Amino acid sequence: SLRSSKAVVSTQSTGMKAPWELLQLRAKYYEAVIKAMLRSLDVPLEKLRFVTGTDYQLSREYTLDVYRLSSVVTDHDARKAGAEVVKQVAHPLLSGLLYPGLQALDEEYLGVDAQFGGVDQRKIFMFAEKYLPVLGYKKRIHFMNPMIPGLTGDKMSSSDPDSKIDLIDPPSAVKKKINKAFCEPGNVENNGLLSFSQYVIFPYLGARAFEIKRKPEHGGDISYPAFEDLKEAYRTEAIYPLDLKNAVATYINELLGPIVKEFQRKELKKLSSLAYPAPTSAKGGKAAAVERAVDISRVDIRVGKIVEIGPHPDADSLYVEKIDVGEAEPRTVISGLRNFVAQETLEGALVAVVCNLKPANMRGIKSHGMLLCASDKDHSTVEVLRVPEGSKPGERITSESFTESPDPQLNPKKKIFEKVQVDLTSSANLEVTYKGEPLRTSVGPILAPSLVNAAIR
Repeated sequence: SLRSSKAVVSTQSTGMKAPWELLQLRAKYYEAVIKAMLRSLDVPLEKLRFVTGTDYQLSREYTLDVYRLSSVVTDHDARKAGAEVVKQVAHPLLSGLLYPGLQALDEEYLGVDAQFGGVDQRKIFMFAEKYLPVLGYKKRIHFMNPMIPGLTGDKMSSSDPDSKIDLIDPPSAVKKKINKAFCEPGNVENNGLLSFSQYVIFPYLGARAFEIKRKPEHGGDISYPAFEDLKEAYRTEAIYPLDLKNAVATYINELLGPIVKEFQRKELKKLSSLAYPAPTSAKGGKAAAVERAVDISRVDIRVGKIVEIGPHPDADSLYVEKIDVGEAEPRTVISGLRNFVAQETLEGALVAVVCNLKPANMRGIKSHGMLLCASDKDHSTVEVLRVPEGSKPGERITSESFTESPDPQLNPKKKIFEKVQVDLTSSANLEVTYKGEPLRTSVGPILAPSLVNAAIR
């Protein structure tokens, strides 16, 4: 027998994240989705039994053991045990200190031989091994698996939908999340897609090789029989982020297909909507607007053609440009390029222009956009990005995966462009990329003239 999920009372104790009624519905949802997942892998369910915390945690014996445990556990040990699973604050709630003890006692009251969890549970497991014998109970075996980074490159979080794949996500949602995932070229350390490939996809494939489907002009199909081969190919940039993303999305949808199909049943759809209802606003009970994810699709970057340029009358470092961005009249744009780029170089040039920033006064002249440039680390060299000849003014510049409509105007208080800019850089072959994907027009990629791994701003 094995304990592998948090009991209802224990979950409630960590911070009242959900009311009791909702917790009970979620327990039913977890049971349904776990069974669907196991069935999809042909795991027999005859001996599987689900037990909720309320089945035993409200008993007299359990309550007395909580008191007994609290009389021998120090504040230091309770804090240390919960360090990776309980939110750490200067003045913690008592519930957070009780939680490791409740989880330890679950082993005894469930009568299990072992407990399974992620490596973030290791301190609670050590706590249980130390304190259960103090109460006269035996130690249990503890199994742990690695923690896979979230799709954003940080820890997977239930509060960040884009950091995780849900078991009942449809193929379109999986594809969208994978396309937005952090997947820096050559980065094999904080790469959630590679970790998922190692710990989920390769074991699922068994003797089958990991296949990447590509067009002949992009190198053609390629396969990797072992994870280390895939990892090395990614590290050396023999395969690109989009190659990996497409393959991972295909395998995840293959894995989830039977589960998604089972949850098309009317009763399971209802259970899912009750367990995870749409968020509501404080007024009127209407569904709250979901904040759109921050990515480059929100930024309106267009091809521009400089039709007029001259020095700013009141600033030695600034140019005043008139730029055709496909509108009725050219936009006035101020750029700080006079110390870096000769005026004659910019006259008539095709450039990349951010068109949905809030207009800003720059030394008495209002600027209605920003030229994108590549810059080295100390900002001693700045180059205007090179737009391929034949691109038409007004054409949108974006990447293959981020094609949603941009915001009409970016809210400067939310720092959207600043957050996007962190993932903009130039690759080894000088292509300007966002999260590893090239930015391009219909004619070809946007390039940095000479700077590799440059910041794009």
